[in-house]
Amino acid sequence: MNALKLVAVLLIAAGLIGLIYGGFTYTKTTHDAKLGPIEFSVKEKKTVNVPIWAGAGAIVVGAVLLVAGKKG
Repeated sequence: MNALKLVAVLLIAAGLIGLIYGGFTYTKTTHDAKLGPIEFSVKEKKTVNVPIWAGAGAIVVGAVLLVAGKKG
């Protein structure tokens, strides 16, 4: 499998995952404090939404690259 086909398949997979899940969540540590033996930390959950157009666009671009790779 050459690099172009690999990129095309990865784009298609990423687009499908983006459409299925619609986004992802991660935890970010924002504040740390140490007072002697006591430690405090504040963790925030952040959500990143993947737009539908981005997922669909990745699928289309991946498909175009896959077709272009077969012709060349």
